[in-house]
Formats: sequence, C-alpha cells, structure tokens
Amino acid sequence: MSRDLRLAPTALVAWATAWTSTGPLRADLVVVLAALAVLTAVVLLFCERGAGPDRAPLRGRGAGRPAVSHLLLVAGCVVAVGVSVHVQSAARGPLPQLAAEKAVATLHGTVASEPRPATFGDGHRYVLAVDEVRARGAASATRGHVEVTAPGSPPGFGADLVAEVRLGPPGIGVGTVASATATAVSTSAPPGRVLQGTTTVRTALLEVTDGLSPQARGLVPGASVGDTTRLPDEIRDAMRTTGLTHVTAVSGSHFAIVLAALTAACVLLRVPRGARVLLLVVGAVAFVLLVRPEPSVLRASWTCAVALLALALGRPSSGPPALAVASTVLLVVDPWMSRSFGFALSCSATAGIILLTGPLARRLAPWCGRALAFALAVPLAAQAACGPVLVLLDPAVPLMSVPANLLATPALVPATVLGLLAAVIAPWSPGLAAVVAWVAGGATAWIAGVAQVFAGLPGARLPWLDGVAGALLLAAATAVCLWLVLRRPPGRGWRRPPGERARSAGRRLARSVRRASVPQRVLVATTAGVLLVAAGFVVGNLPGPGSSGASGDWQVVACDVGQGDTLVVRSGPRAAVVVDVGPPGPDAARCLRRLGVDQIDLLVLSHFHTDHVGGLDDVLAGRTVTSALVSPLDEPAGPARRARDTLGAASVPVAVADPGQRGVAGSASWEVLGAYAGGGANDASVALAVRTAAGVDVVALGDLELAGQEDLLRRLVAAGLPAGPVEVVKMAHHGSASQSADLAALLSPRVTLVPVGENDYGHPTDTALRLYESVGSRVVRTDECGTVSLAVRDRGLVLDCPQR
Repeated sequence: MSRDLRLAPTALVAWATAWTSTGPLRADLVVVLAALAVLTAVVLLFCERGAGPDRAPLRGRGAGRPAVSHLLLVAGCVVAVGVSVHVQSAARGPLPQLAAEKAVATLHGTVASEPRPATFGDGHRYVLAVDEVRARGAASATRGHVEVTAPGSPPGFGADLVAEVRLGPPGIGVGTVASATATAVSTSAPPGRVLQGTTTVRTALLEVTDGLSPQARGLVPGASVGDTTRLPDEIRDAMRTTGLTHVTAVSGSHFAIVLAALTAACVLLRVPRGARVLLLVVGAVAFVLLVRPEPSVLRASWTCAVALLALALGRPSSGPPALAVASTVLLVVDPWMSRSFGFALSCSATAGIILLTGPLARRLAPWCGRALAFALAVPLAAQAACGPVLVLLDPAVPLMSVPANLLATPALVPATVLGLLAAVIAPWSPGLAAVVAWVAGGATAWIAGVAQVFAGLPGARLPWLDGVAGALLLAAATAVCLWLVLRRPPGRGWRRPPGERARSAGRRLARSVRRASVPQRVLVATTAGVLLVAAGFVVGNLPGPGSSGASGDWQVVACDVGQGDTLVVRSGPRAAVVVDVGPPGPDAARCLRRLGVDQIDLLVLSHFHTDHVGGLDDVLAGRTVTSALVSPLDEPAGPARRARDTLGAASVPVAVADPGQRGVAGSASWEVLGAYAGGGANDASVALAVRTAAGVDVVALGDLELAGQEDLLRRLVAAGLPAGPVEVVKMAHHGSASQSADLAALLSPRVTLVPVGENDYGHPTDTALRLYESVGSRVVRTDECGTVSLAVRDRGLVLDCPQR
C-alpha cells in the first residue's frame, strides 16, 4: 500500500485554519490542534520506520521536490479557506447575531438532512439550509445551516420550508451556524423529482421491513441507508459500548462495499473501462442521494471521486492523497464542517486504517497469520485513530471494540448489499423485497447478537476522563502503545517467548537508564510522574460506591443535598453553572466533586435562605468561580451577609440579578427570567434559564411562591418566552402547594426536578406533583431517587434515577 503523505500537511493546516476561523479562538482548542499535529507527526514517523526496503518510502517519489512548492500549496489552501470563511460569513448576514440573542425569526430554506426524531418530545430534528431570515421587522438574505427542532410530521429531504422559530446558539460538534426551535412550519415547495424518488425508495424499505424482528426493523435500514429511527434502544446502547456504531453511520466502508459490488458486476459483464467509470460515478451519486449528504458521507464521496478520477486517467490511486484532497476541498467549500464530529470521526477512521493497518498487520502476522492479522489490524487502526475524538462524545473506552468488530464485520457486507437491493426492489416488487430484507435480517441478527454479547461482558466500557484532558490523555496513551508496537520491524524477535522478551526489555531499559544524562533522567521521571498523576486522576473519577450516579455525559444534575437545592448544569468538560449550594455541610461540594466539576462558570444564589446558601464555603473550597449572581433582596440579613462576605473573601465577582440580564458561561448560555423583589425572600428568588451546548433548556424557579410565579408568568408572556416546551424545570419551593398552573402549562417541561429531603412542611405536595404531571412532565424527586442526572444521547433525553 502506498503511503504518499506529501498532501497530509496541507490537509491538516486547512483543517486548523477552518477550525480557528469559524469560531472564537480558545486555548483548549489550540492545545488540541497542537496535540493532534504532534500525534500525526509521531504516527508518520512510526510508519516511516516500519517501511522496509521492498516498500515505497513514506514521502513518495516526489520527496526530492523543493520544499517551497509544499509551502506554496499550504499557503494557497490557507488563503482559500480564509477567503471562503470571509465570503460565507458576509453571506450569513445577521443570522449568527440573531442566534446569539435567541431572537424570534422566520426562516426560509431547504431541508438539507434526513429528518430524525427530536431529542425531546414527538417532533423531528433536521438541518435547514437557510436562504432568508426575517426578524425584527426586516428580511435579509443569508446563507447558513441551522439545526431545527420542529413539531409534527417530518418534511421531505430537499423540501423548501418556511419556519417560525426561536433561534439559539449552535450545539458543539454539529457544524451549523445556529439551532432553532420551531413553533410553526409550512412547506413552500416539495422536493424535486429525483429527491422524491430517493425518499420513495427509503420509505418503501421501511415498509417492507416493518414486519421483521425488532433488530431487523432497525438494522437493515440502518446498515444499508443509514436510517436508525427504529433501532431498539438496547441494541443502540450495545453497539455504542462495543464500537459498532459505524455499521449504521454511512461512510467510507459503505462506499467501498457498494462500489466493489458494482465493479464486480462490471467485470462479470465485461464493461469497458470508460463505461465502468461512468457507471461507478452514477452509482456513487445515487448512493449519496439515497443516504443523504451528511458530513461523513460527503468526505467519503469526495475521496471516492478522487479515486475514480485517477482510475479514469489510468493512474494508480493512493489512499492518503485522496483523503487529503477530499477533506481539503470540503473544508474550502464549507469551513464550518471542521467543527462537525461526524466529519472528524470519518477522516480519523479513514486515516487510521490507511496508515496503520499495514504496519499493525505485519506485526501481528507472526502470531496469527496474515489473514487474521489483517482482520485484527483494521479495527485496531480505526479505534486508535478515533479514540481521542470519541471520548469527547462519550467519556469511555470500548475495550471490546476490536473483538466485536472482528466478529461482526463479515456480516456487514451482506447486510449492506442485501439491504440496498431490497431498497431498490421495494417500490416495484414489495413481496420480493421483503424476502431479500428477511435474508439481510439474518446478517444483522449476527451483528446485533455480537454487540449485545460483548456489551454484556465485564469491563466492556472503561470510564475515562472526559473533555479535552481525556482526549489528550488517550492520545498520549495511544501514541505510547503504537511506539511500543511499531518501534521495531517484524521479524524473528517477535516469535520469542513472552518471558524472554520481558527480560530482554528490562535489560535494555536498565542500560538506557544507566547511560542517560541527568537532563534525560529528569525528563523521563517528569513524564512518568505526569502519566501516573493522570492515571490516578482518571481512577479517582471512576464511579464507585456512593457516587453521584451520573453518567460521564451528564448535562443536568439535581444533587441530593437533603432538604435544600443544588442544581448543576454542564458548561464544559469540568465546568458547570451551579444554582444554589444546599444547606450547611459538604453534600453539595461532594456532588460537584463526583461530577468532576472544578470550575464554576456561573454561581447563582437564587435567594439567601440557609437551605440554598449554607454549603457555600465547602463549594468554593478548591474551585474557581468565574462570577456569581445573587438575589436582589438581602433577606434573611444574617445568611445574606455571610454569603456576600464569603464570596468577597474568595474574590468572586458578584452581580445582582436583573430580569433580562443574559450572558455566556463556558459553553452554556443563560438569562435571568425574573427576580421579583416585591415580596419576601422566596419571591425574590432568581428565576434562571440556561441552555447547554447540547441544546437542553433548563429553567430553575428557586423558591418562588405564587405571587412570584405569577409575576414571572407575566414577564414571559410579554416577552414571548419560551418558544415551546422546555426540557427541564426545577420546581419552585421543593414542590410546595403554591404553584401556578398557568406557568406550568406555559413551560410544559419534559422533566420536572424536585430537590427535596426529609421535612416537616409536607413537601412535595400531591397537588404540585399532579399539576406538573398533568402537563405531560416526568416528575422526579431527589428524596426518592437520590442524585438525579440527565444526559443527551442518540435516543433522546436519558434520565438516571437510581431508585432507593
């Protein structure tokens, strides 16, 4: 396999330029980019060392060209990406600013992704390519992708829509300019005939698989056209645990299967090369339209286009140049794609397979033979490349990924080919298509069985440090493992008994230590110390007995602090917005420690009753607080004075909450909905709305009594807020009987959290519980569940309520 990597620096620089140009330059992103560059250089060095005399050198035959040509190429790509960002930013007009301000607007655009069930509720979520935005009495032409969540039936892919929405900032890793919650949607023009035809094929496939087993109903459409709307939750979780989600994420492997099947048919029919290339191009375009142009699909399709062009010109193609050209072209066309997790995972997996499969297979071959070595090397290479990106999405390492992929991959080819064949036949002969789909269901049954068996094994998922720190730690561990495996060429030494190899390694290490200079020894000792501290930090953050119970991907947590309030809303890998700190004692601080929160981007003291501010000293100890918001009424005087003094001693900037006040805390945005100072301390509670990067809207009502809730209701109605149901509400006053029915109906939360403990007040009352249940909310109490966490996953809002 050729490893011509001359275009790799160009692609990496283009990606870094696009990333830094399409968003605020943050220190952690710079660290990630630098770490990825170093890791790439290390991997390339390993590959170069692994190249033998009978293999092509790492840099290809053009390595002798002047370096200035490469620098000019890199500079040209940087300019192209920069110009693209400038032009497209200007074309987006007021859309980013309106999104930052959460404005109400009317959007006109075209549906640019296949609608999927909404994360919350019964609506659908899709990407809208917006060409006009009307807000605040003015209409503006614009160009940008907005992720829309809308009620009702899904629109067709490619349909033109007019949507009444409330805009919001985009989620992390989605590559869009904004998010939006729609209140009304109307279709202004249906999709074109070609797109209607592909939609008919997808719909027909769902119809012919409707009578199959649950796994086949979900996996046959998933493996063939990427439709996962009917995938059972238990299979979805098992595939995520075992690293098999690529089965339903259409990308390069699916293109390879489709084009290989078409090529085999052309060979059997003796189709000339020119006609063969044309047929493959038509097949690839049709497949893109059928599975929809998601970022990973676009990357794979462009890589395929480069390979087909080389085939048409009669020149041998190479994987690394094709991947580099494809990713660079896509980043020039749409620089915001650099922020898409799907695009990053697709490129990482492809690069890992191209660069590492060969060297890993050669190391494994002396142990298990060439065929099995290659089969093991592919998932190993993909997992090594994707691991640091995956932990940003799910802070865990799938230890069973390699054996699960080894056993499941052979079934992917028949599942994909037969599923596509059933899809093509379904509109014309549903009976025959149903038979083909049933056969495909046999292949998917094997995949589902492998996923569930391996997911059920002990240690299938290793919890890992989340966020950028976790990604860097895993990247470092991966680099060390690759160095240990690839540092020497395969040979007879690999066949030596393990004991002899261990003794030999020990002797070499001892000699190296003796010969090392003092600076080298200090460097090695420092590196080992850092790794040990990092490992201890990871182990110390693993869930254990008495832990918070929150999963690593938590978004909202109601801490069990007894009769008191502590609400935690995620704003970063180890950061959060914290609303109230519970009664005196370490409970709130212990909850934050178990969640891994050491940075409080915004601390809100809704009011100064002791059960909301008593744990302030413990919460501040060992944590950095960026800013604090407090109630406008300093009552009761004693707790209020102590809280303000404590914040002052910790040098925390303090502001008094004012209705309409808004800001950004880490990756979350917040707004003060109300701070009614006309009554007692309870009615002076700060009512706060927080929106997480994952798009979860949270409203915390403090201890508002009926008067405060009615005042808040009037403010919300006058401002036109909220635009649709919210996901989470922290019920007012621990579930007291003083609840506004109109406010509950306006908010209509999916989940209502009731922080409450043993008390003499009768909290929570049956009246309050029935009120929020009547608006369709799931009511969860901390006195019954303990610490309650909510996370966002593929299947929606996931509630973790460990029953006592």
